[in-house]
Amino acid sequence: MLNKIKIGILGGSGYGGSELLRLLLFHPNAEISYVTANEHAGKKISAVHKNLLGFTDLSFSATPETLADLPRVDVAFFAMPHGAALSLVGTLAEGTKVIDLSGDFRLDDPEVFESAYGRKQTAAGLQRQFTYGVSELFRDEIAKAQFIANPGCFATATILALSPLIKGELTSGKIIVDAKTGSSGSGAKAAANTHHPQRANSFYAYKPFTHQHLPEIEQCLSRVGTLDSSLVFMTHSMPVSRGIFASCYAETESEISTKELNEIFCEYYAGRRFVRIVEGSPDINWVKMTNFCDIAVHASGKMIAVFSALDNLVKGAAGQAMQNMNIMFGLEETTGLLFPGTNP
Repeated sequence: MLNKIKIGILGGSGYGGSELLRLLLFHPNAEISYVTANEHAGKKISAVHKNLLGFTDLSFSATPETLADLPRVDVAFFAMPHGAALSLVGTLAEGTKVIDLSGDFRLDDPEVFESAYGRKQTAAGLQRQFTYGVSELFRDEIAKAQFIANPGCFATATILALSPLIKGELTSGKIIVDAKTGSSGSGAKAAANTHHPQRANSFYAYKPFTHQHLPEIEQCLSRVGTLDSSLVFMTHSMPVSRGIFASCYAETESEISTKELNEIFCEYYAGRRFVRIVEGSPDINWVKMTNFCDIAVHASGKMIAVFSALDNLVKGAAGQAMQNMNIMFGLEETTGLLFPGTNP
């Protein structure tokens, strides 16, 4: 029998931390050693995340200045705001694996990072040790990695939708991505334009041409193949709590049929359990609360449409992080994650 993987969670009070707890508490090979949350230090986790009442007796602890003061763990998940991990990751005990859910270590170029996140990359040397963790694309690298930069939610939906096209050199000219997200993507703390009462009966675009996930999408797709096409990336707020829906449009050099395109995607994702190729259109209700990304493809002449849907807090954050942990520790990558969504 495998020894339990000892786990620490840094920043467990937000939605990402809550989902990590919900998933890891039922992982057969996981044992959570500590969960930090400064504003809730000393409180029972179930007093903050009331859905976990009766499932854990753990309490939140404060985050020390040096993480070496925390109990030794095999892997530390960082679910902290952007910028927090830059100074903390390097203080962990030597040999500890890291999975960071923030954007701190996703971008290779410090200047691109500063432009995207509005802060200096103060840990550039450490960043070079991070592997970008799209589980379906970089499984071999993830298996050998000590540090994982978990992709963003928009980035995951877009990269999974476009990778077969880029790998197969099927695009010509612009690629247009029209992506939409639910309100939980903005975090647990309300802000004027992001909390749910503002969004519940509304729909609007935000960060046109400037969303911080665009450079990581371009960086990743350039690793998959040659990104000759320019990428137009637009994000929108939709009036639901959970979910990402990305509509991606591209033109091909030669005409292609929907059947041919579907076969390309099925072959590309063969053996990738968490990508499902569906008919018609994905629906965020089918993937909500799961680690699945559903993709549908259509073609008309030289025009291609690819639609992808996922849960921003699971496949777009905590679920993919746990999938990456499974790969890092040599487990079947579906461990603790293979369950369907609800209907309705």
